[in-house]
Amino acid sequence: MSHQNIDYVRIMHENGYRVTPQRITILDAICAGEGHSSLGAIYARARKQDTQIDMSTVYRALELFQTLGLVVSVDLDGHEKGYEITKPEPHHHLICKKCGQEFDIDSPTVNDFYEMLRREYGYQVTMDHLVLSGLCPDCRRKS
Repeated sequence: MSHQNIDYVRIMHENGYRVTPQRITILDAICAGEGHSSLGAIYARARKQDTQIDMSTVYRALELFQTLGLVVSVDLDGHEKGYEITKPEPHHHLICKKCGQEFDIDSPTVNDFYEMLRREYGYQVTMDHLVLSGLCPDCRRKS
């Protein structure tokens, strides 16, 4: 997903934030990951484009982007967060803890799960980006 598909300029301006070259570079670095990217990976990609960007700038930008709904974050392995550009439709993933491979889960499957939680527990889930970690079929066979 590309941030070019989101009117990030409008969103940032409407919320009183400037669209700086550093913020655009960081958005580009998130997109270049083509999925969930760690803070370190985003920082490394951003530094290739602008050697003046420091880690704190990347961290603050990621926090801002999350607040504005431009970026979503997930716990990748319990120690580190992963970031990706928000997609227009809800989307869900399985992430292998061993090899890091990501698999998409179709929305009807997750929606059925959410509906079961509503029926059985009376709980209305509002999350539109679910990530489950485990072992992919290849890693399970190898272990």
